Amino acid sequence: MSSDSPYQWFDDFVGVAYRYYDLRMNLVPLFHDFKKARIFWIDTIKWWNDHSIKIRFVETGDTYWFIMGAESRMVKNNRFLFKVLPKSSHYDRFKKGQEGTAYLRLGSYSTKFKKDVKADAKCNCGHIKEDHEEGKDDDSCLFEECDCKKFETFQINMLKKKKTVTDIKFLTETEIKDDVLAWNCFSVNKYAEKK
Repeated sequence: MSSDSPYQWFDDFVGVAYRYYDLRMNLVPLFHDFKKARIFWIDTIKWWNDHSIKIRFVETGDTYWFIMGAESRMVKNNRFLFKVLPKSSHYDRFKKGQEGTAYLRLGSYSTKFKKDVKADAKCNCGHIKEDHEEGKDDDSCLFEECDCKKFETFQINMLKKKKTVTDIKFLTETEIKDDVLAWNCFSVNKYAEKK
């Protein structure tokens, strides 16, 4: 967080997940711990009015800045989020399909190993649990063309609470000077570092 701004900038979260199968697409900032996500919701996002929530995606080459903030009824706990993330197919799909509105939820991201999952769970390599070695110390993939040495997958748990966001913009770095939220974020978290 930075103290050079009227906003408190918060970047202590893992990244952003996108969920497509709902009335609106879901945008889910992810924390390492579900409890931290719940506390952040209660302390900060609960107090945001839906119509005042702004989300900006500022594209900078192969990465993008995720920037989110809102006017709050609880000013002392108001924090704005930002994170520099690599572009992905999930980001591109959200960008094409969001239609100017999305549900905002929070969630947690956790890594799961072979002993933690059901038989039909898929490894990050794309093969299911049964396609990996059975031994205690070796759970490498049995497919010859796969170089996976350890079964790993992930789990995302989302809070049930959600807010509806209708102010979503995709910008380039040259366009941020016309957007107060994006400009403030870059001024404090990128341009100030160069000085």
